[in-house]
Amino acid sequence: MMRYANLKHQFVEYFPEELSPGILYIAMEYGTASHRCCCGCGEEVVTPFTPTDWNMTYDGETVSLHPSIGNWNSACRSHYVVKRGKVIEAGPWSDDDVKAERERDRAAKAQFYGKSTRIEALPTVTSAVSTPPAVQKKLLARLWSWLSG
Repeated sequence: MMRYANLKHQFVEYFPEELSPGILYIAMEYGTASHRCCCGCGEEVVTPFTPTDWNMTYDGETVSLHPSIGNWNSACRSHYVVKRGKVIEAGPWSDDDVKAERERDRAAKAQFYGKSTRIEALPTVTSAVSTPPAVQKKLLARLWSWLSG
């Protein structure tokens, strides 16, 4: 369960030394955002904006981040999406799911930055939320319900 159901955004030149929970700090000059993990564990989460990492959408009132945020290196292993400032909890991933995503990410970076790659051999994720197949159907139904409701 997520402790923070919403993230307020704050555009900053530099991130503060101590990040406040529930705030998504966005440093456009450096093309990155940072916040405290939404589960409440206190871990700092950094999301760089690049063609192969995250992208941020600002609609004039709220912020969305894509793709989902998976804190696989943290003890909490939380996984969520930030959509229009709302935090949507996503399903857990197994170690095999995380390993496959890391390999896909390495291949995407290699392809984008012009290095040899095996990206064609890797499975592609087709959902709006990067999820393993076992939870994809349930999450897609929840996400569709939320988006259309």
